[in-house]
Amino acid sequence: MAASVVALASLTACSSVAAVDAAPDAANPACAEMMVALPDLIGDSQRRSTTSQATSAWGDPSQVVLRCGVQVPTPTSDPCVSVNDVDWVAHEDEKTKIWTLTTYGRTPATEVVLDPNVIPSSTVLASLSDAAAKIPAQKACVSVDKAEKL
Repeated sequence: MAASVVALASLTACSSVAAVDAAPDAANPACAEMMVALPDLIGDSQRRSTTSQATSAWGDPSQVVLRCGVQVPTPTSDPCVSVNDVDWVAHEDEKTKIWTLTTYGRTPATEVVLDPNVIPSSTVLASLSDAAAKIPAQKACVSVDKAEKL
């Protein structure tokens, strides 16, 4: 009986490894602190192994892909949303409709790629913001209505 349980557990735990390229600053020690705090599940998607340092993916095929150590965003006209005190700059690819959400005001920055028609961005950001907050904020997004008049 015990051998059957072990065999079943190893079969259900198998999933393919997601091929994800490492970000330029993936070796930053702050990425390691964030990576250990990532959730095992986002929605119904299970976290799985990836091919590169400071990366993660959920779902098979991947519904969410995360990379820590990406280029820190500069001020932009892209929308910025705050979830659990973490600011995320949202960029939608006009052709594919795939979203790239990047932490704002944190070095190194973290990038999350998802298709909002497959998994809601609100679910993803709510699930990842606690881990992203392990990298301290140095700046915050400012909306146009909060901008100082010169």
